[in-house]
Amino acid sequence: MSTLKPPLGPRDHLRGELSRPIHLVEFGDFECPLCGQAQIVVQALARALGDQLCFGFRNFPIVGAHPNAQIAAEAAESAGAQGKYWEMHDLLFDNQHALEVPHLGRYAEQLGLDMHRFVADLQAHRFLEKIRGDLHSGAISGVAGTPTFFINGIRHEGPFDFDSLLAAMTLAARFPRAG
Repeated sequence: MSTLKPPLGPRDHLRGELSRPIHLVEFGDFECPLCGQAQIVVQALARALGDQLCFGFRNFPIVGAHPNAQIAAEAAESAGAQGKYWEMHDLLFDNQHALEVPHLGRYAEQLGLDMHRFVADLQAHRFLEKIRGDLHSGAISGVAGTPTFFINGIRHEGPFDFDSLLAAMTLAARFPRAG
């Protein structure tokens, strides 16, 4: 059984409070088609579970297969520094086919980001260490591909369809979190 290292915490981008009984963490890649499918499932789970769920996303760009994944992760982190992480996260998944730098700039403009800051962040790779930290977390937690989910700190070994994840999360809510 693989556990999430480090546990979900304030360094993560969170949808929902850490005090909620169900923690779902996804290691994802913005250019991964399976992660795009998982995004739809996670949104449905969030609607179904409401204030029971705390969702966290950690970057796990697989650059050998997805050449724009890392710069997309950097764009999400830059948007996060301006208080728009989840808006950029969602735009990137909605536009997986268009993650080159010019597109990222258009998404940043659409979100009303400070463009000078956004461009400077991408040019300087300001958030590369944060992304490397997420990659390291995935590696020591046993992540081998994307998407990989952890429910209350334990790696989910089953499929990531709605019913499978909901059943695992409902069960996990009855036990203390790992970590």
